Amino acid sequence: MKPGSPSLTSTRLLDQLRERIRYLHYSLQTEKAYLYWTRFFIRWHGRGGVMRHPREMGAAELEAFLNMLANERRVSPSTHNQALSALLFLYREVLAVDLPWLDGLNRPAHKKRIPSVLTRDEVAALFSFLDGEMALLAKLLYGTGMRLMEGLRLRIKDVEFDRHVIVVRDGKGGKDRVVMLPRTLVPALRAQWLHARAVWDADARAGRGGVETPHALEKKYPKVGHTWGWFWLLPSPTLSVDPRSVVERRHHLFEERLQRAIRRAAAQAGMAKPVSVHTLRHSFATHLLQAGTDIRTVQELLGHSDVSTTMIYTHVLKVAAGGTPSPLDALQPTSSFELNRASDLAARAQTAIQ
Repeated sequence: MKPGSPSLTSTRLLDQLRERIRYLHYSLQTEKAYLYWTRFFIRWHGRGGVMRHPREMGAAELEAFLNMLANERRVSPSTHNQALSALLFLYREVLAVDLPWLDGLNRPAHKKRIPSVLTRDEVAALFSFLDGEMALLAKLLYGTGMRLMEGLRLRIKDVEFDRHVIVVRDGKGGKDRVVMLPRTLVPALRAQWLHARAVWDADARAGRGGVETPHALEKKYPKVGHTWGWFWLLPSPTLSVDPRSVVERRHHLFEERLQRAIRRAAAQAGMAKPVSVHTLRHSFATHLLQAGTDIRTVQELLGHSDVSTTMIYTHVLKVAAGGTPSPLDALQPTSSFELNRASDLAARAQTAIQ
């Protein structure tokens, strides 16, 4: 536990875990993940019928659990690291137990994977199978390089039409940044602004609870969540119960909607390569570099802490642009017989598909 952290008031372990997570303002996704791994850890060691408190377990039990995940469950490196981070948090921040040997555990190495990138024509084809708010959100993510949750969490005050910028607040790592507002999206964004205003007006007339706001701000200004500037740019059509405050209020659109829409649009467009919402962010970065944008500028727009993270797109760019020619291209031109045979095989394949 860090010096200066307040004492826990809850008595049950999982409630203590929630209390510490919320005190440190971790996201709801992190809270759910840490609770899941803590339950899994306890239940896995209690599968013989005897449940033990984590305080009664130590290095042997933690290593056995992590080895099981890697060798039996064969989880990905990112999942394994998430489980380790959850247990580190449990012991250090909740149980106040220092485990110096945990720092020496070998974490699975992340495999460097080349990101899937769409061409401009493929982006246009993908958008042709989207409509309404899903089309607007997809174009916004591709046009600005924002992550999905950054786009969904935009507030009315974050879109500055006069300066043609969008302020991304509390992005990954808790950082703010400014991205461009695509001029071609201004009419659609203004229409969405009007739609959001109508929803906000209806909620205000009905006396509904305001939207979620940062805890410290809400504590100082209890009514700030009811103000127009803090309302969602992309509000959900229905109300839902906030799992933390247990207040019924309006949330932003749920991320699953765009994820499903993108998968469906990619299938309709006949794309064989893997396509996800994050592919739009990869394509944004690659297309900016293709247009000659400085890599430091791309780094700032993406919100990367280290330029080495952005450098992966330069590798994609070099290969895609033909920067390194294949040795096959230096051989003698293909004979007419080989060309005719290839053409015949292609025709047969097309006939088989039909």
